[in-house]
Amino acid sequence: MTTAPRTPAELDAAALRALAEDGSGPRLLDVRTPGEFHAVHLPGAHNVPLDVLREHRAELHHHLDEDTVLICRSGARAAQAAQALSEAGLPHLRVLRGGVTAWEAAGGPVTRGPARWELERQVRLVAGSLVLVSGLVGLAVPGVGLIGTAVGAGLTFAAVTNTCAMGLLLAKLPYNRGPRTDIGSVIAALRSRP
Repeated sequence: MTTAPRTPAELDAAALRALAEDGSGPRLLDVRTPGEFHAVHLPGAHNVPLDVLREHRAELHHHLDEDTVLICRSGARAAQAAQALSEAGLPHLRVLRGGVTAWEAAGGPVTRGPARWELERQVRLVAGSLVLVSGLVGLAVPGVGLIGTAVGAGLTFAAVTNTCAMGLLLAKLPYNRGPRTDIGSVIAALRSRP
């Protein structure tokens, strides 16, 4: 019998801010793409993209403790990271509810770099463009409109499963990759924390 994945504990922006202000705040792992991270992130956060985290979760397990908060744009990828780390032996990590978006809305401090389109916005652009173009071309070429149907089916599946194949593909583009995350550097930074 398989058990359903457990829902990770959440921490809202106000609670995280209070923890950070007392000087002994938790470790912050931002699981967005390097491009998203360099555009805006919480001060002191370490960037470990979700795919890197999944690949190196056993190594990360040895350098993390339960006093870690996982962050992404809205909370979905952070919840996936919590599940991956739970499977590696860290079942009680917390997720920042609402992610960077909620943190900024609550007036939390951020570090900004060059502006970039968020991954979700890129998905909307690509999906919308595919539907629009296939619909227009489908007026002249029968059957092409089915591409829009396939995109709609993919978006529905993405919503139901809380995953996004198109987002995963777009995350691999050079625009989103930014500087490559070196897991050795991340682990060294995690070790240096008092």
